[in-house]
This record gives sequence, structure tokens and C-alpha cells, in this order.
Amino acid sequence: MSPAKKRARTYDPAKIRTAVFAQFGQVRRAVESLTADQLALPTRLGEWTVRDLAAHLTMTVAAVSRALEREEPAKADIALLDYPAVTAPFARAIADGTRQLAAAHPDLDALYARTEDELTAHLAAAPETRLLDIRAGGMTLTDYLVTRTVELVVHTDDLNAAVPGLDIPLDRQALAACTRLLADALAAKAPGGATEVRIPPYAVVQCVEGPRHTRGTPPNVVETDPLTWIRLATGRLTWAEALGQAKVSASGERADLSGLLPLMA
Repeated sequence: MSPAKKRARTYDPAKIRTAVFAQFGQVRRAVESLTADQLALPTRLGEWTVRDLAAHLTMTVAAVSRALEREEPAKADIALLDYPAVTAPFARAIADGTRQLAAAHPDLDALYARTEDELTAHLAAAPETRLLDIRAGGMTLTDYLVTRTVELVVHTDDLNAAVPGLDIPLDRQALAACTRLLADALAAKAPGGATEVRIPPYAVVQCVEGPRHTRGTPPNVVETDPLTWIRLATGRLTWAEALGQAKVSASGERADLSGLLPLMA
């Protein structure tokens, strides 16, 4: 059994569905308020504008509906913690699709409304046990929805960074799921018990090969807040930058995570 499968935690299907809708709703309301000048602003995602990013967020949610329209695969062969790795080969296709979607839908309000309506209808008819064909393989519906919380939280933060004063709220359950998945992905990438990574209030994981700590204060400890962790795990912030800005504390000879990050970009 792979480290990812050993370490995978379970998520409440109802809470994850609620989290996806809640965060998508937060983004939808914010996008409705953006002016043409704000939509034309650059983002930290290469050549993408705010309009491109806003369109991309609908695509990440619509992917659930599209997967539910496809035939159910025979088995789920993609574990949840495989997600950070399996997305990389599709980066160019996703970028091209995003730009095409943004160009084809000048009315973002209508696009968001249609996306939400379709997801509502598809999920209402989908049992928790449903398997999805997500092109890279088979995945359970709940696991795929957890990955949608990652996409929504990460790109909500991208929107907030691009538009001064925007400050879209992050749904607590979506933020928790995103934080936990990326923390577990680190533990799967570097299995071990030498270093404890703390991301209060959502996650604590042990990772990195070396002497396993069992009692008292661990000799190697990394601690940071959820958003800083998410930015580190997705390449929005470097380890050196986080240390320099005092956004992460790291003590012990095995507390340097720079060689393990980012987990996905």
C-alpha cells in the first residue's frame, strides 16, 4: 500500500459538498462586484488576468458536473493524496481551456449562475458512493470534491492578491479541507516521524525520515498559519520568503522543508 493510501483521512461528504458551494458562492458574489478595470488587472499566475482567473474558477467547479455526465469508471485508482501530482501533466491544457472559456463568456455573472445551477442539479442526483472519471483515472466523488476545495481556496487567495481591497472570505470548512489535504500530501511525499508540522487549528502531521519522537516537545517543529501553508504548498510563497517575513517558525536540524516544497503549482 502506498504512503498516500496509508495516510489518507476521511472527509464528511455532506460537509464537503456544503464547503464547495459556500466558497463558490463567496467567489460568485465578489466577481459580480468587479469592474471592467478590475477584471483586466494582472494576477500572479503568469499571463492570466483577473477575468481569466474568474473564468477558471467556474471551470474547476464545472469539472464535477462534466465528470458526473461521463460513464462511471470500474474502480477508483487515484487516491486523494495523488491529486497534487496528477494535475501537473494537464497544466497547459487547463491554461488553454481557461483562456478560451474567458473569451467565450464575456458575461461572467451568467457563467457563474449556470455553473452553480448545473452543479446543484448533478449533485442532487449523485450518491456519495459515485465514482468519477476525471480523465487521469477514477476517483470517488467525495475525494474529488475535496480537491475542489483546494482549487477554490487557492484561487480565492489569488483573486484577493490581484485586486486591492477585494478580501473574499474563506469558508472555514473549505479552508480546513484544503489545509489538511496539502499537509497530508507533505507527509505522503516525505514519510517519517522526525519532523512535526503544525498548522493550527486544522492540521498536525509528522514527516521526514529520522528518529521518531514519541514524548514531550518534538526536536524538529515547523509551525505556520493555514494561508501561509497553502501558499508554501502551492508555490505562491517560498520557504525563504516565509522565514524572512516571520510567517513560519522552524526549529531543529530537520525542520527545513525547502527541498519538499512546493507540493503543487
